[in-house]
Amino acid sequence: MDIRWKLRKVAADREVWTGAQLRRLLVERAGLELSSPSVSALLNKQPTQVKLETLLALCTALECTPNDLFEVDTTPLTDPGTRATSGPTADQ
Repeated sequence: MDIRWKLRKVAADREVWTGAQLRRLLVERAGLELSSPSVSALLNKQPTQVKLETLLALCTALECTPNDLFEVDTTPLTDPGTRATSGPTADQ
């Protein structure tokens, strides 16, 4: 299972190339003011969490949906050793 953040691609597809451009769109179209470092982090790093308010503003500013911003791989894990187990294991 994996989640991939695609904000950089979605923005580029809409010819938004810089954090300053995205920041301006967020203010103009969605009324959300984020600091330059916050916008830069959203563009350049995969966030561990995103506020719903920020997600809504990004979607409004870029005229997209949350599905455009995330790529979700729901393939089940195949190696049982990679999951935490709550019951006893074969070793016990």
